[in-house]
Amino acid sequence: MAKAPVLTPRADDFPRWYQDLINKAELADNGPVRGTMVIRPYGYGLWERMQREMDARIKEAGAQNAYFPLLIPQSYLTREAEHVEGFAPELAVVTHGGGKELEEPVVVRPTSETIVNASFAKWVQSYRDLPLLVNQWANVVRWEMRPRVFLRTTEFLWQEGHTAHATYEDARDYAAYIHEKVYADFMVNVLGIDVVLGRKTPGERFAGAVNTLTLEAMMGDGKALQMGTSHELGQNFAKAFNTRYLSREGREELVWQTSWGSSTRMVGGLIMSHGDDSGLRVPPRLAPVQVVVLAIKGDDAVLAKVRELADRLKAAGVRVQVDDRTDIPFGRRAVDWELKGIPVRIEVGPRDLENGTVMLARRIPGGKEPVAVDALVQLLPTVLEEDQALLLTQSRERRESRTSEVSTIEEAVEAAGTGWARIPWAALGEEGEAELAAHAVTVRCLVAEDGSVPGTDDAPGNVAVVARAY
Repeated sequence: MAKAPVLTPRADDFPRWYQDLINKAELADNGPVRGTMVIRPYGYGLWERMQREMDARIKEAGAQNAYFPLLIPQSYLTREAEHVEGFAPELAVVTHGGGKELEEPVVVRPTSETIVNASFAKWVQSYRDLPLLVNQWANVVRWEMRPRVFLRTTEFLWQEGHTAHATYEDARDYAAYIHEKVYADFMVNVLGIDVVLGRKTPGERFAGAVNTLTLEAMMGDGKALQMGTSHELGQNFAKAFNTRYLSREGREELVWQTSWGSSTRMVGGLIMSHGDDSGLRVPPRLAPVQVVVLAIKGDDAVLAKVRELADRLKAAGVRVQVDDRTDIPFGRRAVDWELKGIPVRIEVGPRDLENGTVMLARRIPGGKEPVAVDALVQLLPTVLEEDQALLLTQSRERRESRTSEVSTIEEAVEAAGTGWARIPWAALGEEGEAELAAHAVTVRCLVAEDGSVPGTDDAPGNVAVVARAY
């Protein structure tokens, strides 16, 4: 009788497969309050690696980390009309504290544009204080009606950058720099996920922004996931909070601003982009553990060799973990490491020692082969880079093969049943966008004819990328 699969097959039920994988790979649990999540150590390890890689790129862009309060006076949000209207359905409001009713209710941070501007208005005095570039790693709360772990949760973790500039051009260029050189570089070169860089339509724009740049990725089931956004805020928040500076010419001017964010949603994107019916497949550049060295039996010589190999690999700069839990059956341990998506397993048993080899199991392309012990340290960096490249190739090929060129709304809706569609924005427009929404299909972004990010919403030749989305 055939064994039941460890995970629900993706082709049978993709959402169930996703939940199974999160549970069995020990990534997260549901929290006690509906829509919250407990991120387990392995899942948090993935997030920590994302933080480290992203934080380095953010600092390279000149931004410094800071921290702003979790609780925001409700009156702050009402100062920018579009902003409060956009977030009103998602707000968690505190009305009591210390056993008493508060004089003014406070909002649990849904995003920090308002409270950051309260500080910026104090910190910015002259053109010498600009540009002001800050970022914070924090949690936010947006009350979620249809929660899904990592993808849509009431509380989630993220980074949010906030900047103030002397000119519109400087702010515009900085938002574009974050979009391309921080976010796209990280997602393509570390996560191994192919992303489309584009411009949100006015209907999909961040509340209070004058332009939103987005990165969209195709998941394993053909749906889209927004992986990060970078916003040009214009002077909307500067006007609301009177954030001004004295120019070189001695005039008082309003600053121009940006904000930008990416979140633990990227963990969900990682799962749905690279996971297969055996579990996760973690890109080697991201993986907290790139190689696990397993002892097949509790033989002293085997255990000594396992530890020696781990030490040699660590010295070569590889992130390694030893699995010497020989009281647990080898097959069960191998399945657990497959579920977690560790890129490489090195299996060592008594017979391997006799032959001067180890068994090399590669999670990403699959397959196992014996490798001479003496060749291992030199071979592994090449293997890890090959597997990193393979994930990106597979992600790109999936998007390209499942994206259709269409000319009508009916064709776009049909194409969105299995993948994405591209339709001229001139043929779709805001009326067509509303018609698509009635079929649960959204315009993910606008791109120029040559695939670049268009400078305006209505630039000639703009193409709308449309899909069903998470």
